[in-house]
Parts: sequence; C-alpha cells; structure tokens
Amino acid sequence: MRNSKPISAAQFLVVVSVASAAMSLAWTHAPAYALGALSGSQGTPLNTQGQAPSADEMRQRTDALIANQHRDDQALEQYQRVEHQVDRTGGANGRVLEDRTYRIIPTGAGNQKILLVENGKRVDPTAYFQQMRTLEDTLRTLSNPDDPKGKAALAKREKRGREQAEFVDAAKDAYIPKWLGISIVSGHTCDVFELDPNPSFKPHSILQDAFSHAIAKVWVDRESNQLVRGEARVISDVSFGGGILGKLYKGGMVTMDQAEVAPGIWLPTRYQYDFSGRKFLFSFEEHQVIDVSRYRRVGPPREALLIVQDELASGKPFVEDP
Repeated sequence: MRNSKPISAAQFLVVVSVASAAMSLAWTHAPAYALGALSGSQGTPLNTQGQAPSADEMRQRTDALIANQHRDDQALEQYQRVEHQVDRTGGANGRVLEDRTYRIIPTGAGNQKILLVENGKRVDPTAYFQQMRTLEDTLRTLSNPDDPKGKAALAKREKRGREQAEFVDAAKDAYIPKWLGISIVSGHTCDVFELDPNPSFKPHSILQDAFSHAIAKVWVDRESNQLVRGEARVISDVSFGGGILGKLYKGGMVTMDQAEVAPGIWLPTRYQYDFSGRKFLFSFEEHQVIDVSRYRRVGPPREALLIVQDELASGKPFVEDP
C-alpha cells in the first residue's frame, strides 16, 4: 500500500524543516526558518477508519500542495511579521536564556530583524529608529535597479530561491508516505501522514542528502491542501565535512504550526527547535520556540521602503502587541 502511492501532500515539512532548519542549526548554531509543526499531538485522536486518498487523488493533491507551498514561500518574502523568540536550556523545566521579540521585515534579499523587546524590556525609541533608518538605507539600495550592490544582493536571493524550489520538488522522490488516518487540528479536517526516507532516492546536493536522516509526521488540510502541522525528527547523525566541521546528533526535532494569514496564503505561526550537536570541537544545544503573529503584506522593496519612510516621518514606534 505505501509503495503504490505517490508522494503525499505533506512532503514540505521535511523539505524545509530538516534540510533548512536542521542543517542550518548545525552549521551556524543559530535559529533557522523552517517547516515543522507544534510538538505534541494536539487535535482529535486519529480516525483510522476514514477513507484513505486514492492514488489518483494523491497525485492531484501532491501537485496542488507543491503549487501552494511555492506560492506561500514567495508570499513570505513580502510579509512582515512579529516573532517572539524564547531560548531555553534543555529539559522539561528548562531555564530561559534569552527572550526577545523582533519585527521581521523582508527586504527582497532576505529579512531584517528589528529588535522590539529584550527580556521583558522594550527597546529605547532612539535605538528602535536607528534600526529602522538602517532598514531604510537597505531598502533604498535594493529598490534601485541601477545600484550594483542591490543587483548583486537580489541576484543571490533569486539563486537561493531557485535552489529552495528545486529542493522542495526533490522531496517528491525522497520520501515514501504512509496514510495514518484523519484528525481535526485547529478546526481543520486533516489527513495525517508518516513520511519515511526512500532508500532508492539519489540526492543531488549536500542539502538533499539530509532527507535520508529524518522522518516526519504531517497534518494536511483536506480542503485546502495546505500543511497545518508537522513534526520532523533526525534519526541519524548528520556530519559536515566528514565530521571535521561538525555534526548534528540523532534525536533532534523541528516542529511547526501554520495558518491562513490571507486568502489562500498559509504561513508559519509557531516553530520549535530542539537540537544538539557539535561545531568543530565545541558542543552546542538549541532549544527555541518562536511564536509568529501580526502578518502584514509590505510588498517588494520599493513598496516596503514607502511604508518604512512613512513610519519614520510619523515618529511613532511600532507596537508589537496593539
């Protein structure tokens, strides 16, 4: 049964969560942006007596999900949001190491993080506006089609976008899905799938090789073919540079929730990372939860620049919790 079905709609979880989050966390020892899902199994219990999707339906839904995810990924590059990031030590009652809230604004060549609150204390308005003026300069550069620095930065971002799209598409062959049943999550009727690495998959890059090191469980909305929740777990150590540069240890988890933030656009609302590994000779652990809210479309750099300039002219700082 599982080998007869094409890839399920849920492959995206591993596409971005394992390869982007796991690889990035191990490589840079810094938070990464990824698909995953809320840890734990919230929602109604699985109904294993429901009707499993047919092979034809799976093919259609897979194509729809991939198209949706490409569109969501593109949309994310034009939406500002607020991220509350909490880093803790490991364990059930981990101690808070850092508690920060950022305003994340896309620049066309990435994202700029504007610190709003640190460990419960709001950033001084002078420091806030200094960050915004730096953002204004960046957006002005990227809005100018004749600026060499801007053109180079945008070209690099476009290259990364193409690579990510290829990476998403590669997941079709990287995993074998197994339908587990139906569950209600956040008011959505979802098919629940388990994804296991496909032993016949041949990776074409170092990042694609990460597929073989993780398994996943995902909840896919039946009506919209969008990812509602997912969990990815690293099942074998991931080495870098033959283990000389570093290693991500078995047992790491990436989790995430998604929701519809605009008609037809689903974006992450919560991430959770739990990893341990080694960078060169130094061990590290990463235990972070990111809650995402207040999505607002700011558009490409030229449009975002006007929004930032209007805010600077008003002299009123952004409030993260209106």
